[in-house]
Amino acid sequence: MPELPEVEVSRQGLLPFIVGQQVAAAVVRTPRLRHAITPGLAERLIGLRVETIDRRGKYLLFDCASQQGGGWLVLHLGMSGSLRLVTAETPAGKHDHFDLSFGASVLRLRDPRRFGALVWHEGSDIERHPLLAVLGIEPLSASFDGDWLYAATRERRGPIKPLLMDSRLVVGIGNIYAAESLFRAGVSPRRAANRISLQRYRVLAEAIRSTLRKAIAAGGSSVRDYVHSDGGAGCFQLSCAVYGRAGEPCPTCGQAVRTLRQSGRSTFYCAHCQR
Repeated sequence: MPELPEVEVSRQGLLPFIVGQQVAAAVVRTPRLRHAITPGLAERLIGLRVETIDRRGKYLLFDCASQQGGGWLVLHLGMSGSLRLVTAETPAGKHDHFDLSFGASVLRLRDPRRFGALVWHEGSDIERHPLLAVLGIEPLSASFDGDWLYAATRERRGPIKPLLMDSRLVVGIGNIYAAESLFRAGVSPRRAANRISLQRYRVLAEAIRSTLRKAIAAGGSSVRDYVHSDGGAGCFQLSCAVYGRAGEPCPTCGQAVRTLRQSGRSTFYCAHCQR
């Protein structure tokens, strides 16, 4: 599933080609993805100019709000979605559900599993949209640090790793990045969140920020379906210390990396280095 780094890489890749461009046409090929697509969406978009592309968690926000009849196009890649910039002559495939045309170039959404989202929000108050209003703190924001994380987990008795993946607390930290951040911080994924000290949370918060920044610099992680807007792949997964490496030697101590199931997801960790 594309997480914060993959969505941010997509955003950065699209900015030079789309910001300031006027929508010439739009095509919607399915009535719904994870949610019903706003009726008449294609007609609403024609003639609007994309002023910028923001990100909130794993949502891409196409800002057309300052124009008459404007608003925000809210897009989520779901589990298998990807955005590609193609030429207007490129035929649509079976899983290509949405086109945003700027004349010679087309932004195309491909989503085989249809778990993504494509909705329209009229007006400027995008943070109040129901999909965004429930989201937690941005881990790359100035507000996120060890002190915040410590205070937010005093009543949380569950293990820390699933908690890091809870978008109501912190957005965009998926399975790969939670595992790698905990390894870098030396924190066991099984440790109860309210049993981690302030000092260790400060180390963990910095590990989260560092891991996410390195993932963005590496173009994200391409484990299954994710590709960049130009068709390229991310390579962060090639440098993972523990994720996907069960049975292999830990790069720090040499003991075998272990795996367990937490909240239905595979967790990878070193029992010697992470306490």
